[in-house]
Amino acid sequence: MLRKVLMTLFVPFILVLLSGCNEDSSKKQEEKEVLKVGMELAYPPFEMSDKDGTPSGVSVDFAKALGDYLGRKVVIENIAWDGLIPSLKTGKIDLIISSMTITEERKKSIDFSTPYARTSLAILANKNSEVKSIEDLDKEGKKIAVKKGSTGHVYAKDNLKNAEILVFDKEAACVLEVVQGKADGFLYDQLTIYRNYAQHKDTTVALLKPFQKDSEHWGVALRQNDPIKKQVDEFIKKAKEDGTFDSFAKKHLTQAKKTFDELGVPFFF
Repeated sequence: MLRKVLMTLFVPFILVLLSGCNEDSSKKQEEKEVLKVGMELAYPPFEMSDKDGTPSGVSVDFAKALGDYLGRKVVIENIAWDGLIPSLKTGKIDLIISSMTITEERKKSIDFSTPYARTSLAILANKNSEVKSIEDLDKEGKKIAVKKGSTGHVYAKDNLKNAEILVFDKEAACVLEVVQGKADGFLYDQLTIYRNYAQHKDTTVALLKPFQKDSEHWGVALRQNDPIKKQVDEFIKKAKEDGTFDSFAKKHLTQAKKTFDELGVPFFF
């Protein structure tokens, strides 16, 4: 009799316990199937938001196509630039797709996919600055605006010893300095320089031809030794071969590509 009573009490307890385990397991599986991609939605047309706040741009389309390839639902996490790598390392996000240049310094703490795009630094110069080259900018009395932590910042710090370097947190602040004549030039990637010149043709000049020895390459940033890197590399190879990246350019970068082609400047993809 006692055995029957104990069984009557014990069986429901086991069922509840198993149910809870199944729920936890399902929740963990669901979380695993979500691919959290970090990017700073402040760099159109690569990373930006629509009027309703929906993430859009080349990198967003890239992330979604990658998610389809991996069979995982993509969630875009909008994170300030200097918080992207810390968020990746602590597991808040799974990947970074945010026009991030592959550098040896960054590779000390994170991994990168095979490159998916190439670019070079360019100069947005004030129209009255008489700056026509990087040599003109690196002179006593010249002022250079750079975004903190960008490759333009690194290049200026390492190579431009004569000019005064003005460091800002936001791209827009750098552009404003040039537009208002408070800085002679702004160093950033070619597309950003082209885009800002198009908005300020009366006050600026875009010097798009590369002045670095080597082009910069963008990659998907991952945690070190993450096995997903193999699949990401496979997708990038496939996307280059089947025209996926060309479709991104056609959708978001038509006018820029035309200008680059006219100047004989290598394009991103």
